[in-house]
Amino acid sequence: MDTMNNAIRAGMESSTPPKKEAMATAADIMTRDLITFRPDQNIRSAIDLLLRHRISGAPVVGEGRQLLGTLSEGDCLRALSAGSYDGEPVAAEHLVRDLMNREPLTVAPSTDIYAVTHAFVNNDVRRLPVVDDGKVVGQVSRRDVLKVICRM
Repeated sequence: MDTMNNAIRAGMESSTPPKKEAMATAADIMTRDLITFRPDQNIRSAIDLLLRHRISGAPVVGEGRQLLGTLSEGDCLRALSAGSYDGEPVAAEHLVRDLMNREPLTVAPSTDIYAVTHAFVNNDVRRLPVVDDGKVVGQVSRRDVLKVICRM
């Protein structure tokens, strides 16, 4: 009996536990090469960028890529539906700062994939700026998360 217990103990001590895959983070899946807007940019120019690059929104940044807000297709549409124009779809004098979301939901580069997913499920957003020390370092979209889930 002692021989069997010793053999089991020896086997347990020599076996290594299975390796756990590292949890994906926002930094692992984020897009780094971003289209961004400036707060003083004309809204027509911003809409043109959204359409030309086939994106639904982007961060609004200041000096040194400091996050100031986000601008989305929805923000632009809300301005239209609010009737804030005089016969023009979007008045030429509107600037990005007039329509942007000044308090966007963000994630840190170290935010794990499950927390990112939770943020998408519980908030009405399609993309999350990834911010490190107040500066935009990337952006994660719902599609980025889905790609990771498919590989898991």
